[in-house]
Amino acid sequence: MKEYLRQLPTELKKIIGLAAKVSGETRMPAYLVGGCLRDLILKVSNLDLDIAVEGDGIVFARHLGHALKAKITIHERFMTATLTLASGLKVDIATTRQERYPGFAALPVVSPGSLIEDLKRRDFTINALAVRILKAKEERIIDPFGGQSDLISGRVRVLHDLSFKDDPTRILRAIRFSRRFNFRIEPKTLRLIKESIAEGWLEKVSPHRMRDELILMLKEKEALRPLNMLADLGGLSFIQAKLKIDQSTRVLFRSATKEINWFVKNFPTRRRLDGWLIYLAVILKNLSLVQIETVIARLGLRNGEQKRVLSYYRTGAKLIACLNKKHLKPERVFSLLEPLSYETIILLSASCRSKECKKHLKNFFEIYNGMRLCVSGRDLGGLGVLPGPAYQRIFAKVLTAKLNGQVKNRLTELALIKKLVQIDKKKRSV
Repeated sequence: MKEYLRQLPTELKKIIGLAAKVSGETRMPAYLVGGCLRDLILKVSNLDLDIAVEGDGIVFARHLGHALKAKITIHERFMTATLTLASGLKVDIATTRQERYPGFAALPVVSPGSLIEDLKRRDFTINALAVRILKAKEERIIDPFGGQSDLISGRVRVLHDLSFKDDPTRILRAIRFSRRFNFRIEPKTLRLIKESIAEGWLEKVSPHRMRDELILMLKEKEALRPLNMLADLGGLSFIQAKLKIDQSTRVLFRSATKEINWFVKNFPTRRRLDGWLIYLAVILKNLSLVQIETVIARLGLRNGEQKRVLSYYRTGAKLIACLNKKHLKPERVFSLLEPLSYETIILLSASCRSKECKKHLKNFFEIYNGMRLCVSGRDLGGLGVLPGPAYQRIFAKVLTAKLNGQVKNRLTELALIKKLVQIDKKKRSV
């Protein structure tokens, strides 16, 4: 196991060392478990740690959080806690537990359990691995269900036959892991997935839980791959009964990916894009506006997220028609696009085909977006203009002139302001 731990960044090694110390002081055995251990073995980067504790995970978390000077968030019901470090790294800590499902597709009832019981409740063998965190002793990987063999063979295998009915969200996770790691879903597991989808178990889960799993899928590096597989298995009905991913959807999806990559490369300091939201809008493209409104309301998207999707579908076609015009003044481009979110503009750019439209959209990002004036209210005050509506009128005219290239620096802006102030005074004196 030491060879795997050597791969870790220094900060993660420090956290594990402190966790070993806390384990010794509290006499509570602690283990690296689940996804972080899986990714260590696969040599895949994963900066989050999952620790399972035989004893009281919340008490352990408080001790470790104090040592790390981390923010602690506690979830009493599930006997878990999350530590958030100043660097942004997260450590999830859980009491080893067993789960009982009061009914299919329901949230589990949890109670303390042994490490083996904790591993047994997990979704797939590749996530049912653990290794003891000790200060100076070499420990072998604890693997009661053959997870290491499945990692080597590239298999996603479920732990028991009722797994997808207990928690149908595991269907999306199985597909997500198989596409992310280029693993195959072993035959029996694939049969259980198909049966569960055909029996409608995905529709029986809370829409908000399905939303969270869908967002994780849309955040995958190559999100179209798991979506295609889910669509091929007939599993999109939990979003909307008539939803399909056809060739036009795939074309728009790839175009959106290209636009997202262009934005990220060229504007690294601007607000980070919610790429998953762009992809969600894309996969809804074949639905009517009423159906789209129903879907995003049922999924419980936040107001800002809903507005960004709906603004594209409510105004996108008209905006593209305007932006297709060749000789469009910069002030017009600015007035059309400035009220929109980055996500909506990226969707417009992915959807439009004309060179003129593409050029206007790129000019907005490269030149007009965030354009600021050199002059300020102090300059207007110095010319005897009192704060009020006149400020806004004059600044709007100067900004329009700057967008159109008629003023280019502070001197030319001041000259225009003086001219506009004189005109304004003359009008008021008449």
